[in-house]
Amino acid sequence: MTDFAHKPTLTGELVVLRPLDEGDYDALRAAMDDPDVARLTGSHGEIGEEQARQWMRTRKDQTDRLDVAIVDKASGEVVGEAVLNDWDPDNHCCNFRILIGPAGQGRGLGTEATRLIVGYGIEEIGLHRISLGVYAFNPRAQRAYQKAGFVVEGRFRDALLWDGEWVDEIMMSVLASEWIPSEV
Repeated sequence: MTDFAHKPTLTGELVVLRPLDEGDYDALRAAMDDPDVARLTGSHGEIGEEQARQWMRTRKDQTDRLDVAIVDKASGEVVGEAVLNDWDPDNHCCNFRILIGPAGQGRGLGTEATRLIVGYGIEEIGLHRISLGVYAFNPRAQRAYQKAGFVVEGRFRDALLWDGEWVDEIMMSVLASEWIPSEV
């Protein structure tokens, strides 16, 4: 098992995943400014520009996580980010999260980005388990995760308060023993 010090560029048919950097700020800010993206990610607060830029500048130096920009090969534009974080080296597991702005939705970019980064985590880092949480009002994302090999494990009831209503968080994971690399 290795750590996340190496920051790869992963290439698929539809997307390129490359290390996230400060130059991606405008594209990710535009994605997060979309009200639907904020709702689907459960993002209540706003991060100031300088704080976000500083955070982005440090992503390449992290050895306990991998933050990559999702680049749409058709347009060359950054349409989102994918992240492996909350690394637990003792148990060979981590969390996965993804954000895709409106320009990258509905074309399979998220599914491919998910398969690429999960494949890297399992095949190159040596992870045994990758987990995620998806809110119940986001069935499109849940289907994309299932296409990428994730299985529903359970539900955190009333995990998010959004616009005065409680929303469950669906917990999913993929295990190395279930991973099918030929689908990448």
